[in-house]
Amino acid sequence: MTAFDDLMRFQRDTQALSEIAGRLGWDQETVMPDGAGAQRADEMAAIENVLHARRIDPKVRDWLAAIDASTLSPTDAAQLREIKRARDRADKVPVALSTAIARATSAAQRRWAEARAADDVAAFKPVLAEIVSLRREEAAALAAGGDLYDALLDDYEPGASGSEIQAMFDAMRPRLVRLRDAALGAAHPPQKVIGAYPAKKQIKLARKLAKTFGYDMTHGRLDTAVHPFSSGSGLDVRITTRTNKHDPFNCIYSTIHEVGHACYEQNVDRAYLLTPIGRGASMGVHESQSRLYENQIGRSQAFTGWLYGQMEQRFGYAPASDADAFYGTVNRLEKGFIRTEADEVQYNLHVMLRFDLERRLIAGQLDVADLEDAWNARFEADFGYQVDRASNGVLQDVHWAVGLFGYFPTYSLGNVYAGCLHSALRADLPDVDAHLAAGDATYATAWLKDKVQRHGALHSPKRTVELATGAPVSVEPLLSYLEAKFSEIYRL
Repeated sequence: MTAFDDLMRFQRDTQALSEIAGRLGWDQETVMPDGAGAQRADEMAAIENVLHARRIDPKVRDWLAAIDASTLSPTDAAQLREIKRARDRADKVPVALSTAIARATSAAQRRWAEARAADDVAAFKPVLAEIVSLRREEAAALAAGGDLYDALLDDYEPGASGSEIQAMFDAMRPRLVRLRDAALGAAHPPQKVIGAYPAKKQIKLARKLAKTFGYDMTHGRLDTAVHPFSSGSGLDVRITTRTNKHDPFNCIYSTIHEVGHACYEQNVDRAYLLTPIGRGASMGVHESQSRLYENQIGRSQAFTGWLYGQMEQRFGYAPASDADAFYGTVNRLEKGFIRTEADEVQYNLHVMLRFDLERRLIAGQLDVADLEDAWNARFEADFGYQVDRASNGVLQDVHWAVGLFGYFPTYSLGNVYAGCLHSALRADLPDVDAHLAAGDATYATAWLKDKVQRHGALHSPKRTVELATGAPVSVEPLLSYLEAKFSEIYRL
């Protein structure tokens, strides 16, 4: 056995323990008893303690020192890159801090859900203030004198920086605002959703859609949660969704979105199972899959034509008068507060708001005590109307409650990556609409499996997208797609 073999055997157990921690998180959000939160926080802290100890184990340092990287294959070199990266970050963060973050964020999830249900920001402020303080302390340890926010962003999008994200948003904002204003002021908007849709029937349709997009239910499951999410990798990848009696699209497109995440994890080359590269390349690349599944495929005119028939069959009627009108209804722009329910045009504007606020929080330029007022003022400036209640404002997302500072911009990076991938997919599969119109989404998703998903984290995030598309990453494909699509729908 070589030092590399020993390292990978040790790493496999570390990855397996990490998957167990993820399963505890899934359980907490789906079926955990209401009164178990305090114990679960201790359990999560305990397993994080074990994981942190494994990441900085002296044996890992010795194995790394004994390996001649020049003798490794490209795949093994990528494994080594990710192991070194995890160890370097773990070395900088004290185990007591890592454990405290795990305990605090686990306990905060239930506190957030309770505060959101009661629209009680005051009850959640002390919890959030503790998490912000802990994450700022972690960022300071990681940054070693550099930018605090960049240190946290690197957890989710390796190599990205806040200034790079800001430049991307500066390029996107004017065209998105112009398109939004034109559509909302158009003389012929699509029809609104009509009718009521029983939750049980929505879930049955959601299961059908999951399979239609290639989700393997023998290695996954679909449950309900307050905030839809995907969890796991390899042979056990689970998703959740939610229902709204008067908005079936909430369930439909939350499901398709999470299926995009889940299929990415299920489709990584099985040779990489329980290894550092046996997962998505980054959260931005992950979002490229979920957003492309949800929007460019799931909201396309070809696919919504098939979906219209499914809804008529399952509910006895559909949310619009015919398939063409249904396509407009699915893609209708509306004023709204909720990011996860936002249309393709306005979605990134929601992300920009959160990006700016969380950068200020981490930089110490904004206090948690003032966060709600800052959110409400920024929302009114960006969207032109006032937030009506906290659950539609600062309490709507779980991300800050679980300490995911630096995560939000990856949603927009995912949209940009998806724009690039969609353009390449259309060029390679000119007959894709015929398949989508017949309810066959796997023709498109198989292309993504081959070009992106099977490679896992073999390459860096940008390199993953550039190898798939044969072109540099750019905001132009996404913006051109949005302008063409919504100009046609709204007759602009």
